[in-house]
Amino acid sequence: MIGKILIIFLLAVVIVMILSSIKVVNTGYVYVIERFGQFHRILQPGWHLTIPFADYVRRKVSTKQQILDIQPQTVITQDNVNISIDNVIFYKILNPKDAVYNIEDFKSGIVYSTITNMRNIVGDMSLDEVLSGRDKINNKLLNIVDEITDAYGIKLLSVEIKNILPPAEIQQAMEKQMKAERDKRAVILQAEGEKQSKIARAEGEKQAMILSAEAEKEANIRHAEGLKQSQLLEAQGKADAIKAIADAESEAVRRVNAAIIESGTDERVIALKQVEALKEMANNPANKLILPNETLSSLGSIAAIAETLKK
Repeated sequence: MIGKILIIFLLAVVIVMILSSIKVVNTGYVYVIERFGQFHRILQPGWHLTIPFADYVRRKVSTKQQILDIQPQTVITQDNVNISIDNVIFYKILNPKDAVYNIEDFKSGIVYSTITNMRNIVGDMSLDEVLSGRDKINNKLLNIVDEITDAYGIKLLSVEIKNILPPAEIQQAMEKQMKAERDKRAVILQAEGEKQSKIARAEGEKQAMILSAEAEKEANIRHAEGLKQSQLLEAQGKADAIKAIADAESEAVRRVNAAIIESGTDERVIALKQVEALKEMANNPANKLILPNETLSSLGSIAAIAETLKK
């Protein structure tokens, strides 16, 4: 009976030892294994066989990206202003062996390295530079602390400032300054709007004057064209009247010549006809007679002949 119990006990011990020798590592973690107190190997995700009582899991290390929130810290600026700053750090363990054996607590190392260097950086800056230079502070902290954590096998991915809180009186002064700046911008915008409005109004009046001048110019041109056409028509009418008178006089001369031919070539008759023709021409106000001296000297004889013929 005792033998059976002993055998069952031994089988149970063997089963326990076999089960304890199997190590299953989840994804996103690694195991740091020590054998007889010394570093032996790193177990990657999956299942592994170890030696019971010889191999020991020193630490389970996460290889995922991790977040470390640093509590607000009081920092003095270059112009002696106490401000409160808190940070958030994103990091990842690249070498689990160094993270376990090169520092007792790598998280504390990251926190104190960040706080110390942040005070050094902010101490060389004024309050205005700190408030407007978050990216500058983040980049400096990242470069400095990442160089320190290389010895821990840790890679810093980002250092971000969450809040910067100046004293209450500084905040009140800043709020007043911001309000004055907003009022100033409002006045500038209002003045700029009035300026643009005046410019637009002046431009509209200018365009109206230009259009009015163009319209007046067109009206003058049309008026001049109308006067020109009227004068042309008047001149054409006068020319037509002169032509009609000339045609009538030509017809009268033609008839006189025809009458002379019909009545023969008596010089007295010719003289009489000429006198009548001159009389008709002289009666027309549109005609002008230009007679040579010889004609004027012979008018007396012609008039005498005409008087004789009439008798």
